[in-house]
Amino acid sequence: MGSGQRIIIVDDHPLFRDALNNSLTSAFEDITTRQCGSLMELVELLKEDSDVDLLLLDLNMPGVQGFSGLLFLRAQYPSIPVLIVSATGDASTINRALHFGASGFVPKSRPIEEIRSAVRAVTDGEIWVPPDVDLSQAGSSEEEELVEKLASLTPQQVRVLVMLGDGLLNKQIAYELGVSEATIKAHVSAILQKLNVDSRTQAVIAINKLSTSEQWNPAAGH
Repeated sequence: MGSGQRIIIVDDHPLFRDALNNSLTSAFEDITTRQCGSLMELVELLKEDSDVDLLLLDLNMPGVQGFSGLLFLRAQYPSIPVLIVSATGDASTINRALHFGASGFVPKSRPIEEIRSAVRAVTDGEIWVPPDVDLSQAGSSEEEELVEKLASLTPQQVRVLVMLGDGLLNKQIAYELGVSEATIKAHVSAILQKLNVDSRTQAVIAINKLSTSEQWNPAAGH
C-alpha cells in the first residue's frame, strides 16, 4: 500500500464509520480518511474533489437500491476503486458486486485485520474477496444478462432509475436533477430500451431483482 492514500468511508452508521476509520489510521501511516453517511453526500464530496484512492462502500444505505450505488459510482468515477464493506456476505452477493465492478468485498463480520488486508490489496491494484468463500457457483444466466443490461446504463440513467424506484414522477426527477422534463422522458425511454422492458414498473422490478432483504427493504424506506 502506497503512502499518501486518500480513502472515503461511506456508511450510514456513525459508530461503524468511526471504528473503521480508527482501525485504518492506526494501521497505515500517512493516509487521509473522510466519512460520508449517504450516497448523495459522497456524490457532493466527489464533485468538489475526486482525487481519491479508494471508496469503502456499504450496500445497505438509505436512498440506495441494491447495487445501484455501486453501479452509479463505477459509471461516474471508473478510476476510483470501490471496496464493498457490507453486512451481507454470501457468495451470490459478492459475485454480483464483482460483476458490477467492485474491486473487493469484505463482510462486516470479518476480523478487523481482514478488512485491513482487503484495503491493502485493493489499493495495491488487486481484487480481494474472503479466502474461504466459494465464488465458483455462478449466478443464473438470466441474472447475468440483467447485470449486463444494468451495467450499460449511463450514470444519469442510473440516477433516474433509482428515483423511479423511489416513486418519483418525471416532473419531480427533472427538478431534482436540474434538467427538463423532456430530458427525463428521454432517459426513461432509453432505460426501458436498454433493459428490454415495456414500462417503468418493469424497470423498477428489474433493478429490485438484484437486491436482497439486507440491501433493500421498502418497508424501512431504504
